[in-house]
Amino acid sequence: MVRSSRKWFRPKIHSGWKKSYPAGKRRRLELKARHGDYLSAARAKQALANVTRDKETRKKAKADADYFYNMYRKAKRRTTR
Repeated sequence: MVRSSRKWFRPKIHSGWKKSYPAGKRRRLELKARHGDYLSAARAKQALANVTRDKETRKKAKADADYFYNMYRKAKRRTTR
């Protein structure tokens, strides 16, 4: 069975995120594209991790999503106190 290599995942916001960038740069680019919205950034990277077939991309996108979810939770905790 031959897998299709057609790219069908089209994010609504292009951030410039690349798996070859270091974690700090990837996260900075994503946050800048989403105007500092941690939850939006986390959901976008989670969506990428869910649809990609490339193991490296999946691992890095999932790590970035987890980072953004954690930052969102910390920010939310600070505002509810």
